Amino acid sequence: MSNDNKKEGVNKIGINWYPGHMAKTKRLISEKLDLIDVVIEVVDARIPYSSRIKDLDNLVKNKPRLIVMTKYDLCDRKETDKWVIKYQNEGYKVLTLDLTLNTSIDKLISKEIDDIMTEVNAKRAFKGLSKNKPKVLIVGVPNAGKSTLINRLVGKKVVNVGNKPGVTKDLSWIRVNNNFELLDTPGILWPKLDEEKVAFNLASFTAIKEDVLPLDEVSTYILKMLYKYYPLKLKERYGVDFIDEENIVEVYDAIGRKFGCLIRGGNIDYDKVINIIINDIKNGYIKGITFDLLNN
Repeated sequence: MSNDNKKEGVNKIGINWYPGHMAKTKRLISEKLDLIDVVIEVVDARIPYSSRIKDLDNLVKNKPRLIVMTKYDLCDRKETDKWVIKYQNEGYKVLTLDLTLNTSIDKLISKEIDDIMTEVNAKRAFKGLSKNKPKVLIVGVPNAGKSTLINRLVGKKVVNVGNKPGVTKDLSWIRVNNNFELLDTPGILWPKLDEEKVAFNLASFTAIKEDVLPLDEVSTYILKMLYKYYPLKLKERYGVDFIDEENIVEVYDAIGRKFGCLIRGGNIDYDKVINIIINDIKNGYIKGITFDLLNN
């Protein structure tokens, strides 16, 4: 497998990128913050650390926060639940969701918001103010499941959904029910991906665009994470039971032969192999995995 297309310096911590719409989104959020009562932060349960917005505290100040972990059906619950407990101990309300189930997600979210608003309205009453109909800001990194969550809350498709970054483009108010309104936002990140593991986790789960990191490095990272933490899943899916730096080409060859990724002369089509690995994660074909492991 050729290294010719690798981008110089991507292995160094400090990957600079920042789409213009993200800066605009943060500015618009700041302008509307006085209207907001509650913030829902949508997090991918498979990367419960990497998919949190690193400067969100500065952006939303002291607004009450509900962390909603989506794609709970795809994560390693034993590992993700450690993060749930950690965030709860830090004072956050946390809700884990499987958006594929036919459950009353609107009632679950409404209950959490009502609990938060009880304290908010008590403070308003102390000041002689009437109760607020909650206005809720919903934010998350790209492809964390925010749009799917909103559609489930409303009960119909009101925002576009896609398993790639950049589907939502603008801020928009959405009436969920008579209980609260949502301010939807495009997926946002931070100006500099200064933790290499975080950058590769985001790339592995399609939270950043595919041209930010070389795809062969992302697919190799996925294979190594599976080998380190989920070797049985690696063996089951790809027929591979050993990976190291010295045999990575042989690993791609084995996967290519297993999936019939061949070109003229019986050679391996490495681009197809890479796409298979990345799409397996993107489309949730490999379940029960969490790439952020606490204390690892």
